[in-house]
Amino acid sequence: MLQQTQVATVIGYYQRFMQRFPTVAQLAESPIDDVLHHWTGLGYYARARNLHRAAKIIEHEYAGEMPATQEQLEALPGIGRSTAGAIRALAMGQHASILDGNVKRVLARFHGIHGYPGETRIAKELWRVAEAHTPKQHTAAYTQGIMDLGATLCVRRKPNCPNCPMLKRCEAERSGTSAQLPSPKPKKAKPVKASRFFIVSLPNKATLLEQRPMDGLWGGLWTPPERNPETTTEAFLDELSLTPEHLGEQINDQTFRHTFSHFHLDVEPIYLRLKQAPLHVADNAARWVNPTQIDAENEPLGLSAVAVKLLATQPHPQRALEL
Repeated sequence: MLQQTQVATVIGYYQRFMQRFPTVAQLAESPIDDVLHHWTGLGYYARARNLHRAAKIIEHEYAGEMPATQEQLEALPGIGRSTAGAIRALAMGQHASILDGNVKRVLARFHGIHGYPGETRIAKELWRVAEAHTPKQHTAAYTQGIMDLGATLCVRRKPNCPNCPMLKRCEAERSGTSAQLPSPKPKKAKPVKASRFFIVSLPNKATLLEQRPMDGLWGGLWTPPERNPETTTEAFLDELSLTPEHLGEQINDQTFRHTFSHFHLDVEPIYLRLKQAPLHVADNAARWVNPTQIDAENEPLGLSAVAVKLLATQPHPQRALEL
């Protein structure tokens, strides 16, 4: 959870997740919908899918015991060099180095390393100094300490340099470059994509949701049907074997933008209220769900942030439905 999310945001999710999945076995045996439901709101859902897959591998290939070598850990889905090092150092008491965002920032400033940490050359240099600093003894204490230093004093904006125990040895402090390090990612204009979402509901408030393929954007999550921007209401109703006569009301809501790490998505919501349910939905990856019952007890479904917003902001009917 901490790979791409701040501690303050993670705490509540972590507590609920651990209460629901207290052991590797229980996580491995749980349906992916339940796992994604407890991840809804954290973003970067591949982390949840990888965690679920890793639990299955640990349960079936390692008899429920966490593998203990760097190579075995890195072979698990979602675990890279730094996460494997953190597991070994903090959970297993082994000598291993880490290089998370906090550590990168501390080391880049301490050594005055200029350049975007995502570049291969800079990453290699940061790993070199990370391994050089990691002590053979008390590795866990050092690892926790350097992470805490980055999280509390050597923060990204307005670092608290006067209270830093490394102040006198810090190259960024000497050269006055703390605010510039680590070097930011070179800016690149994000492409803009557009999609039309059909939020289809019945008189009993049930709403049509589709499950995304496991691979790709929002993998395994449930969203209202997404179609290309040219898809008309008539064409979509035809998918459901319906005609415009089955439509009680249509509301075209305001388009809004949702931003991902690598592109912008302009979301155009079209709310369709039907007079009656279709005879069928397209396939097993679609179902009718009452949005008020999407919870751990009734419908433990993982929802994308866009789906949460679309379901929560359904406009009020402008006229009564013809039932």
